[in-house]
Amino acid sequence: MNHCIGNTAKSLGITPDTLRYYEKLRLVPSPPRNAAGRRVYREADLARLRFLKRAQALGFSLQEIRQLLRLRDAPARSSRTVRALALRKRDQLEVQMQEVHRMHAELTRLLALCTGSGTCCPIMERIEQG
Repeated sequence: MNHCIGNTAKSLGITPDTLRYYEKLRLVPSPPRNAAGRRVYREADLARLRFLKRAQALGFSLQEIRQLLRLRDAPARSSRTVRALALRKRDQLEVQMQEVHRMHAELTRLLALCTGSGTCCPIMERIEQG
């Protein structure tokens, strides 16, 4: 079954411009075109795009996804390489989560100090001080 760019984008929850961008970055091969010159996405294209979207949802960057796609397309996939990429991503996410928790705690502390009235605002003071 073939899909036009609009239907493909809609089914993936992205815009046609995003699909064109992925094509420009060569994350997705240029799909064949119909007689009217419009892109026609096949099931294999949709599977690749779904893989890309799931990898993004796991926090992988487009550059990392390019590497994952190469490994996916390789006849002898290297699970060791994929595992190393996933471990590195997990460790990066752990650092990001710690930073988010730190920011949350700081904002909670500042909100407890700020009544929202008066001329002095501890939140603004903290932002000013860095």
